[in-house]
Amino acid sequence: MEKQSLPKKKPRRHLGESQSIVPPVTDNHFLRCADLILPWLDPRELASVSQTCKALSFISRSLTLLRSLDAARSLEPLPVPFLNAVDSKRYADFLYTPFQIPATSPLPPRHWWGSKSRTFIDSVNGRFEVSSLVDSDSMYGCECERCEEGYCECLAGTEEIANECGSGCGCGSDCPNRVTQKGISVRLKVVRDEKKGWCLCSDQLIKKGQFICEYAGELLTTAEARRRQTIYDKLRSSTERSFSSALLVIREHLPSGRACLRLNIDATSIGNVARFINHSCDGGNLSTVLLRSAGALLPRLCFFAARDVVAGEELSFSYGDVRLAAPGKSAGDNELSCSCGSSCCFGTLPSENT
Repeated sequence: MEKQSLPKKKPRRHLGESQSIVPPVTDNHFLRCADLILPWLDPRELASVSQTCKALSFISRSLTLLRSLDAARSLEPLPVPFLNAVDSKRYADFLYTPFQIPATSPLPPRHWWGSKSRTFIDSVNGRFEVSSLVDSDSMYGCECERCEEGYCECLAGTEEIANECGSGCGCGSDCPNRVTQKGISVRLKVVRDEKKGWCLCSDQLIKKGQFICEYAGELLTTAEARRRQTIYDKLRSSTERSFSSALLVIREHLPSGRACLRLNIDATSIGNVARFINHSCDGGNLSTVLLRSAGALLPRLCFFAARDVVAGEELSFSYGDVRLAAPGKSAGDNELSCSCGSSCCFGTLPSENT
């Protein structure tokens, strides 16, 4: 008689022995869950998760690469990649909006970044439409079908604010008088600099007068702008010396010198690629234009090339002329130092009371 081999008993694991709770890589359910969860993680969390197992490491590295390929998260006609040969930071973590939005408070604790199917704008806080900043009670605009065929009344702007066709006009989206409403149409890239941090640079030849982008972010009341600036000043003066805010205050003055219009746009947490445009004491290579679309309540700050810009050149403009020291700091303190490198550099960044 042949002896029947009995099945071998598996050794019993004792408490305290290390047991992997991570399913094998071939487990589709595991990979599907990871693909749904990891895009919600910030860079530090993603780096920690990548050290747990090979499968999560692969997914984390793939997400990091995807994020670094487009700062605009597919919300612009052209991608804007991050390039860094200075340190280990692959990208800057912020919420992207291609246009001005009402102040968002409090900010959502997490946002999805890692899939073209979902963005902060349309999945976390509801989609912000430009119409939210349009005066629906007094809609006005031209009745042109094709504005290039004759005079368009929308072109009659003021010396301080230029005009474009808007939602109240009869023309379509292909109207040549809607240049700034079609998103970024020139190739740009965000490059890491050892002194300045992230910088917005051209990735092609840009001709003088071409539209670059608008300064997008949260529209704040003056009281909220002052509250946030106080917080930003404390962060900048603390141990987090790498902190950099992007709160821009725009004042349009009457000929008498009195301020008649004030815009507070904060792109520190929510903004577009304009948040990476640095200051230059010589005025830079960009010109700024306040531009109002027909029917819109508020104008937008738009950037145009002040001269021909070669591929690879950093984009910059002047933040202003006033320079005030931060509370308790001298005017030459390093936290307000300027690294523009121009021949007329003042050594400190422009700053004034918010």
